[in-house]
Amino acid sequence: MPPRKSITLTEAELRLMKMLWARGESAVSDLVAAMPEGEALAYTSVLTTVRILEQKGYARHRQEGRAFLYSPCVEEQEASRSEIRHMMQRFFGNSRERLLLSLLGDDEIDPEELQRLKETIAKATEEAEPTLGGETASDGPPRIVAGPEDAR
Repeated sequence: MPPRKSITLTEAELRLMKMLWARGESAVSDLVAAMPEGEALAYTSVLTTVRILEQKGYARHRQEGRAFLYSPCVEEQEASRSEIRHMMQRFFGNSRERLLLSLLGDDEIDPEELQRLKETIAKATEEAEPTLGGETASDGPPRIVAGPEDAR
């Protein structure tokens, strides 16, 4: 039986997706030319990778003349969330608490980072408290996020 295809992004796929998110619609030759010094890939490698991104549902193409122009069809933030959900499922039994406790147990967390996490958790807690009508103050269940830019 062949191995199951992964929906997560490899390092090479993520590198190309970051380029597509930054540049927008691009031909393979444009992506090859935009590769940073020392990280250049062959045209065929980039073409193979963007085709895999299409199969995984991260990119799409349209034809213009003889060239195919590739563009992202998943936003960077959604791809990030998808990767985190996948990791949370694989390593933490779908438990946000276990994931967060693992992050907090990391010796490399600095006091400023810890303070931002506390503020984000406090804000999520406030938004989740019920109002008079029995509805919550937020649009959905409370979420613990990794940074203030992801907080809602």
